[in-house]
Parts: sequence; structure tokens; C-alpha cells
Amino acid sequence: MSIDSTTFRDAMACVGAAVNIITTDGPAGRAGFTASAVCSVTDSPPTLLVCLNRSASVWPVFSNNQALCVNTLAAGQEGLSNLFGGKTPMEERFAAAGWQQGETGCPRLTGALASFDCHISQVVSVGTHDILFCQIVDIARHPTPEGLVWFDRRYHALPANLPTV
Repeated sequence: MSIDSTTFRDAMACVGAAVNIITTDGPAGRAGFTASAVCSVTDSPPTLLVCLNRSASVWPVFSNNQALCVNTLAAGQEGLSNLFGGKTPMEERFAAAGWQQGETGCPRLTGALASFDCHISQVVSVGTHDILFCQIVDIARHPTPEGLVWFDRRYHALPANLPTV
């Protein structure tokens, strides 16, 4: 059975995910994009995966720098997510927020819920995307009252202390 892309995308809209800004800096320059296709792989060694479309304008920069920072957004940072998710020039994206330099030299977002500073340890190509396996070298946490998730094709604030069932 063949699944068409519209059916797949409609079903994926039912899968909530944290909103992240992925950044890099290095010999190929500074770049960043918004992603929800991020997840943990293992805690030994601490590793995340990030999916990046090979046709994205930022792909060569990430591919050459081989380091990145996954910045998980808090509620109220929707505008920043939109900036990094569109065609806004790179310098305007970074000018819209405060940044610190992480252990790898990648920009770490001030006020992110968590920032995972990583070296890209492996790349696997699947279809139109590269899956970047990212070994974490440093983590910064800035707990805030609410996280930001993408669900049903829109942003939602997610309270940090949800009641247990």
C-alpha cells in the first residue's frame, strides 16, 4: 500500500512535538532553522537526532560545520520560531534574540527551556532528509513555567507541571 504525502502529513499533525531552533556556527558560517523533528536516541553516550532537508538553504552550512545546538523553545517564543522557519535573512533571525556561545561555538539561545550543544557524529540519508546523530557535549537549562509544542498545525503552550493522572 502506498501512502501519499498529504495523508502522511495530515496524520503527523496528530503527533505533538517540542519546537526547537537548531543553530550552528563555524568555518562555513552561522545559520539556524526551526525544527520539530528532534528526539533523543540514547543517554549513553547522550545523543539526539535532528532531521534536516537536504534542499534547505542551511544544509551546506550544517554539513560543513559538523556541530549544532538544539534550543528547545518556551511559550512566548513563537515569533522567533516563525523567523527561523521562514525565509528571513540569517542576520535578522539572530538579531531578534539574545545568544551565548556554546561549548562547540554554536549559538545557544538565552531563555530557551534547554540547549543541547552537540557534535554531529553520524549522518544517515533517508528520502529527502539527512538524519543528523548529534553527540551532546554540554547542556544548559533555563526552566520556565511553560514549554512550546507544535500540534494540529499550530503552537500550544504546555505547562511545566501538568497534573498526573
